[in-house]
Amino acid sequence: MNVIEKFTLQKAVFPVAGLGTRFLPATKAQPKEMLPVVDKPLIQYAVEEAYEAGIRHMIFVTGRSKRAIEDHFDNAYELETELEKAKKFELLAILKSVQPEGMNFSYVRQNRMLGLGHAVLCAEHLVGNEAFAVLLADDLMVGPSGGPSVMKQMVEQFNELQSSILAVQQVPPEHTRRYGIVAGDVVSKGLLRVNKIVEKPAPEVAPSLMGVAGRYILTPAIFAHIRQQTSGVGGEIQLTDGIASLIAQESVYAFEYKGKRYDCGSKQGFLQATVELALQHHEVGAEFKQYLAQLKLD
Repeated sequence: MNVIEKFTLQKAVFPVAGLGTRFLPATKAQPKEMLPVVDKPLIQYAVEEAYEAGIRHMIFVTGRSKRAIEDHFDNAYELETELEKAKKFELLAILKSVQPEGMNFSYVRQNRMLGLGHAVLCAEHLVGNEAFAVLLADDLMVGPSGGPSVMKQMVEQFNELQSSILAVQQVPPEHTRRYGIVAGDVVSKGLLRVNKIVEKPAPEVAPSLMGVAGRYILTPAIFAHIRQQTSGVGGEIQLTDGIASLIAQESVYAFEYKGKRYDCGSKQGFLQATVELALQHHEVGAEFKQYLAQLKLD
């Protein structure tokens, strides 16, 4: 009798090769993923979310101007030595927390900006025949207060379903052009079996108002479907189109996560994340709240 081996999720892919043009000139010489929200860069929030969910192998799909990301997650022996000499042990602990025990890193170049689907395909040789997560650092995701992170919620679902899962949220009709939009059959509260997914449709043709946020768990079957895709919306190889093809082969689910998403690919979302996370910060939150309270806003 053949026993079907279950997927275990140990790898996450972070597509970080984008140019970050919406944040010029700040991103002229540094990756947008290294822009700090309070005291941590965007990419670190995403990596910490994956680590909390039990993922230990972080795969970065980078570009030629992204060396700072590699340096950030590397050991900084000189800085560690200086902090230790100065007996600044709290700062030393913060520094070492960037690379916690058991975490591994791999890097691969996306030498042409051909879209999210192409970026994921660049990681295929590192993922192999395993299920994997995809986290977009532009989307800073936080779970409910005191609850699990968004990716941890998704991993719990994946362990049961053993199928691809997309994080989704309700979006206003006028915002459907910003998202992959899904429709499907209700399986349980907050969970759909997807039967349709469309990349950035106009409101009048969108199949629903359920938009895909920047978190995915995918089975390795997705790679073959991405390879079959021609250029889609924006002239890019869209991950959404690969998922639309995958639906014909195996089940794909949409999971309405609990928590909040900040669109840090936009200035407005980045500022909102900075203010709200600063208010929650253990060091500066109380004083920052007092500062905001005394502002005279028109």
